[in-house]
Amino acid sequence: MAKKKFKAETERLMDLMINSIYSHKEIFLREIVSNASDAIDKMNYRMMTDPSIGISKDDLRIDVAVDKDERTITVSDNGIGMSAKDMEKNLGMIAYSDSSEFRKNLEEGADSDVIGKFGVGFYSAFMVSDKVTVVSKAYGEDEASVWESAGADGYTIRKGERGSAGTDVIMHIKNDAGENDYSEFLDPVRLKELIVNYSDYIRWPIYMDVETGEWKETGEKEDDGEPKREYVTTVQNKVINSMVPIWQKDKNEVSDEDCKEFYKQEFYDYEDPVSVIRVKAEGRVSYKAMLFIPKRAPHDFYTRDFQPGLQLYSSGVLIMEKCADLLPYYLRFVRGVVDSPDFSLNISREMLQNDGTLKAVGSNLAKKVRSELERMMKDEPEKYREFYGSFGLQLKYGVVDNYGADKDVLKDLLMFESSAGGMTGLSDYVKNMPEKQDKIYFIISDSAEHAKNLPQMEPVLEKGYGVLLMTDDVDSFLVNILGEYGGKQFCNVSTDDLGLESEEEKKESDEKEEGHKGTLDFVKETLGESVSEVRISRKLKNHAVLLTTKGNITFEMEKYFKSLPGSEGEMLKASRVIELNAEHGFFRSLEETIGKDKDRAAKMVRIMYGQASITAGVPLEDPVAYSDLVLSMF
Repeated sequence: MAKKKFKAETERLMDLMINSIYSHKEIFLREIVSNASDAIDKMNYRMMTDPSIGISKDDLRIDVAVDKDERTITVSDNGIGMSAKDMEKNLGMIAYSDSSEFRKNLEEGADSDVIGKFGVGFYSAFMVSDKVTVVSKAYGEDEASVWESAGADGYTIRKGERGSAGTDVIMHIKNDAGENDYSEFLDPVRLKELIVNYSDYIRWPIYMDVETGEWKETGEKEDDGEPKREYVTTVQNKVINSMVPIWQKDKNEVSDEDCKEFYKQEFYDYEDPVSVIRVKAEGRVSYKAMLFIPKRAPHDFYTRDFQPGLQLYSSGVLIMEKCADLLPYYLRFVRGVVDSPDFSLNISREMLQNDGTLKAVGSNLAKKVRSELERMMKDEPEKYREFYGSFGLQLKYGVVDNYGADKDVLKDLLMFESSAGGMTGLSDYVKNMPEKQDKIYFIISDSAEHAKNLPQMEPVLEKGYGVLLMTDDVDSFLVNILGEYGGKQFCNVSTDDLGLESEEEKKESDEKEEGHKGTLDFVKETLGESVSEVRISRKLKNHAVLLTTKGNITFEMEKYFKSLPGSEGEMLKASRVIELNAEHGFFRSLEETIGKDKDRAAKMVRIMYGQASITAGVPLEDPVAYSDLVLSMF
């Protein structure tokens, strides 16, 4: 029996697969079991189209067996089987897709889930095996065939023995070498764990010998008179997979409470999710999904350690534990599962971010999640506010990410604390604006309480206009990205023109500034490069001084960039502006002092600047020097 060489491309790809492609060797079992399920799918279809076959659907099964002494794992099925010609075609050339051909011939509405491409995943067995033997008998054939290979050198095909149609894949497990512990796969407990993890929802039963034990009385007595007991173990051949996942069941079979219990068990959360989203899609791409919106963020959610992603299945076969590329970044808090027979089970499962089918599914699921959040915001505002307290920051990050590419689909989900009390969305804010108000007023501060008491709030609140109180680092970038909402421009009450003055009032303010030019020049000269401008305020009513900024960099941006690693943040500094209230007693006192004692007036200016910095939440450069300066005035 001459050994046949693999085709050149097969040999190269096989070597790459064994050594490079799969990051986890344990997935070999998933691949072999998936192929067995594929073969049974074909037999099931044959049975449906040919009633004379006389095989019961209940008899279709997969068996997994371990022999530690021989160092073998055998996966058997009673599926369609292969002839010698089939073996040559399916196992002699990598990436040949017999399943793909089969699917093309399926009749409309046939009850069959054909998965995978047989020719590729099979070779993952060589990641853990130094020899693989395949014994198979095609349905309707009298003769069985044996395919055998020890790796990329080639393979042989010979006649063999098998009683009925089906396939046995016998993997001779490698000896342990260095850090590679291949013997772990010869442990039945470990194999069962892998099957439950990766293949629990395959539609066909997977049988395996399972050792169970219990304490039994021996009929004898202990010294103290108590019955003597011993632990007795037995081995039973049992089904170890659940076969029908909860997301595959109809909605009338599974309640929301059942779904929530599944969520808590599967995703290790002690609280119910705020929402369950169930999707059944049929068409060019068919799939089922069960998504969950958690109530609270995990402790590591806003860290680099958090691993987002949905579980990805192909007809019950787990192909990715956490697929981070399915949903957009701003929905990384969503948990759940997606199952589609259209997801490829071949090598591309390691590179699914480039899969067009996956992108189509992800786009549709993102719309479903956004629609659910919008519904919750409208119909269950308390529940939405609870959700927003945990994940609102993530939605804000989504707005600024990618230069605002997703701002239009997210802006209606944003909420901010309002000066009027409580949280409000942009839509409600604009809807409740007085007729004369033509801007969306906001202020950025470390806390809402601090923001409410800032002096620049006075003129806006006096008009009866509400102000959005923004307290997150990302908010400065957020309003720059949004620009406007509903045709209303965002207006920062600290830095922007509030648009509240009439033309006559503006003229009066300009004349007032000109009349106090000498005082303003003195303040600028005293503070030097610490400020870029000194002016008479058009915002202050009861307070003496206001420290604000001009240009694109605000105090909040300055603090954010300083918090970043490296020294670049130190270079980005807000351009400071001092605004003075010409009607305040301090201002009049300063003008009088300038004429009598310029040194004392200079100290007053520096104290005023320090007070304005504290009010604005800007750290003093030298608190000790400032304290000494204040005390020197007494």
